[in-house]
Amino acid sequence: MTIELVDGKAGTAHISSEDKAIVHQAKFGKGSMVFDWGDSLKCTMQDANKATIGTGCASIQGLDWHITSAETVTITNGSSGLKRHDIIAAHYHRDTTTGVETIGLIVFKGTATLGTPVDPAIPDNTILNGAADAYQALWRIPLDGITVGTPARLATPVTAVFDSVTRMDGWQVIRRSQGYDAYRTVSMTCKPHTNTTSDITLPIPAAVWDSYMVGLQLMNNVGGKVPNFNNIQLITNLHTARSFQLVAWNDSSDTLTYRVAIGVHVMDAAA
Repeated sequence: MTIELVDGKAGTAHISSEDKAIVHQAKFGKGSMVFDWGDSLKCTMQDANKATIGTGCASIQGLDWHITSAETVTITNGSSGLKRHDIIAAHYHRDTTTGVETIGLIVFKGTATLGTPVDPAIPDNTILNGAADAYQALWRIPLDGITVGTPARLATPVTAVFDSVTRMDGWQVIRRSQGYDAYRTVSMTCKPHTNTTSDITLPIPAAVWDSYMVGLQLMNNVGGKVPNFNNIQLITNLHTARSFQLVAWNDSSDTLTYRVAIGVHVMDAAA
C-alpha cells in the first residue's frame, strides 16, 4: 500500500527519514536551507587552519539537522603566491549496510591558481533517489597565499517558515514552495547617450542562473517628476545564480536619475 498516515499511530515503527524528507519538501521546498536560529551556523576563523561553525539549524533536502555546540573544521594551508577557494559543507551519509544516517561537516579543497580561483565541485546527489552521500554548501573560505580571507556565506538564513514575508538586504521576500518572489527599488543616475550598470545581488541564491525571471519598471525620478519613458531602455545582463546586472541606456542628451522597481521570481532556490 502506497498511502500512509505518516504522523499517525500504526502500532509499529513506521516513520522513516524518507517519509519526513517527502513531507518537509512538500511543505517548504526541495532545496536545502539554513534557518535563523542560534548563531545561524556562523563561520569564524580561529586561525589560518581552524574554522568554527556556530550553533544553528538547517535542512538538507528535507532532512532537518542542527548544531547545538560549535564545531571546528580544518582548512589546509594556502600556498605562497597562489589563490584558492575552499568550501565548508554539511555531509549527509547513509551506511548502506546498516541504514544508519549521520550528518557532519566536510571541507572541499579548491585548486590553487595564479589567476582567479573557482569553487571546488560539490557532488549533486539526491537523497530521495537513493544517494548514500549528499552535501549542503555552507561557507566559502578564500585563501590568498597563506592568508585566509573573510568567510563568505553560501546559504542565507531564512526566518521562521510561517513568516511568509521577510525583509533581506533591502528586498521584500515572499517564500514559495520551492523558491520565492522578491521586490526592491534602486536609484540610477544615467549619463547621456551611454549605458549605466548596477550589479544586483539576489537575497537568496537561485539553484542555477536560469531558474529565475526578472521584471523591471521605471519609476519617478528622485525629484518626484514624471519620467520620460522613451529616454531610458532597461535590460538585464550577466545572470548568475547569485546576481545579475541591470543595464539602463539613456537616449537623451541630459543626465537623468530614476528609480527602478525590480521584481524577481525565483522558481528554484539554491540547495
